[in-house]
Parts: sequence; C-alpha cells; structure tokens
Amino acid sequence: MEATAVPSGTPDEQIAAASRTLDESLRDALLARILQGPGGTGDGGVDGIINEDQLGLDRVYLQAKRYKPGNTVGSETVQAFIGALVGRGAQKGVLITTSTFSKAAVNAANQSGSLRIVLIDGDALTKLMTRFNVGVRVAQTVEIKRVDLDYFEEAETE
Repeated sequence: MEATAVPSGTPDEQIAAASRTLDESLRDALLARILQGPGGTGDGGVDGIINEDQLGLDRVYLQAKRYKPGNTVGSETVQAFIGALVGRGAQKGVLITTSTFSKAAVNAANQSGSLRIVLIDGDALTKLMTRFNVGVRVAQTVEIKRVDLDYFEEAETE
C-alpha cells in the first residue's frame, strides 16, 4: 500500500499553497490557449488603440507579439514600436508578449524619451487576465468559516 503524504503547515497555509498551485496551473493553461489562437497582424506596427476618455483625446496604442516560450522579444521590436508611436504622434504605448523581454528591450522602453511605454510579458499578461476575469471564469467558490469571537463575547456580557 502506498503512503499518502500529509500536507505540512496549518490548514490556512495548506489552502493558500493549494490556491497558488491552482492559480499557476490556470495561468499556464491560459498562456497555452493564447498561443494556440489564430494570428493576425496590425497596421503599421500597431495592433489596437484604447481611448482613455470618451472623446478619444488620450489614446494608448497596443502592439502584441505572440512568441513561443524561449523566444525573447528584443530591443529591435521595442524600437520599431517606438517608431510606430512617433509616426502616429502617440504619447503612450503598451507592448504585450506571450514570452519575455530581453534586458535590452526593457532598457529601450525605459529610454523612450517623452513616450510612456509599458511592457507586459506572458506572466504579467496571464496575471492581469485572471485578475480581471478575461478568458477565465469562476469554476468553484469555497467558503471558509471561522469562530466569531465577538458573538461569544457579546453573549457572555448579557
């Protein structure tokens, strides 16, 4: 007969560890699903535009790069995105990848002058997607109850 491993830590610590494991598994599955999706290219180095206000006066330009794990986005991709932003007179841009960014790419984004560029790698992307319920749904809710000490203190004072 095989021995069953007894989880260590308090029940709360075990639940927290299990929750982290489930979250990591979900994010891995989400990234794998994104990599399977149909591809498409944007126009002129920009894949999308977000209007930050209802009048469209403040815009954020988006560029997405779906790269397999291990294929790092380099500085040349960031520099091309910067060029596309400058060509459109943009002030803000978000470059998203399913992979990671090289140090040179991060440096290029940080040295983009007056442009504000945010880099979102695959890990940050899946964290944002799960946080804001994009591409995921709640499968189960667990309710954890504790002893209400205030209830008992009030009952003792009556």
